[in-house]
Amino acid sequence: MTTLYLVRHGPTHAKTMVGWSDLPADLSDTAAIQRLSDFLPDQAVMISSDLSRASATADALQKSHTRLPHDTDLREIHFGDWELRNFADIEATDPERIRAYWETPGDVRPPNGESWHEVTARVDRAIDRVITAHPGQDIIAVAHFGVILSQVQRAERLTAYEAFSHRIDNLSVTSVSINPSGWSLGHINHNP
Repeated sequence: MTTLYLVRHGPTHAKTMVGWSDLPADLSDTAAIQRLSDFLPDQAVMISSDLSRASATADALQKSHTRLPHDTDLREIHFGDWELRNFADIEATDPERIRAYWETPGDVRPPNGESWHEVTARVDRAIDRVITAHPGQDIIAVAHFGVILSQVQRAERLTAYEAFSHRIDNLSVTSVSINPSGWSLGHINHNP
């Protein structure tokens, strides 16, 4: 059995839609980082998104974990032209599309961005690669809100809309067990 520990990076404090922009994480809450580090299994391999907010969070949690190369497929949702804009601003200029993106996610795409189906296909490939390369091992993946929700959706066989209803806090962990009989969700948005 493999257990996947999906950790959301430290906060950026941005009040806009942050996808592929490389904003740094605030890792000043050392007590929260220590609690999270203590919660994670010592013998797990660790991988992260290549965006600095995820890779720096992984650095802070690393301890003795074997670190795998960063994976660009573990990046956050690519918001395209919506990147670094706030919801109200986007709603004022593209109201139908932004509402459809969050209310009926799937094939709706931000201008020059990616749809939810494209996100899940990309993330599923990355997760499948690391599981295949490390069978039966625990895996820590330090990534983003959309990445974690994609795997919650996968494990629970949810609709995208149902997946979006889950809260995923910064420095939280969501766990998924993978065995021959399938995927099962353990913790979700656990804050040790």
